Amino acid sequence: MPIYEYVCMQCESHFEELVRNGEQPSCPDCGDANVRKQLSVFAAHGPSEKPGSNPTPPSSGGGCCGGGCGC
Repeated sequence: MPIYEYVCMQCESHFEELVRNGEQPSCPDCGDANVRKQLSVFAAHGPSEKPGSNPTPPSSGGGCCGGGCGC
């Protein structure tokens, strides 16, 4: 059962809902059935950088010719 993000067209509330068999949920705030499924965006978090600083390149992993064996 997937979790979808919705926005209510009546009160503009944003919410997530666990949906079974393509059911259309109602808004949990106002109860209106006029809701629209939103496009979910995947977000990945990496190391944060301070403004104005130079990012450090990733260090090489180990292994031969990766910096670990001294060649």
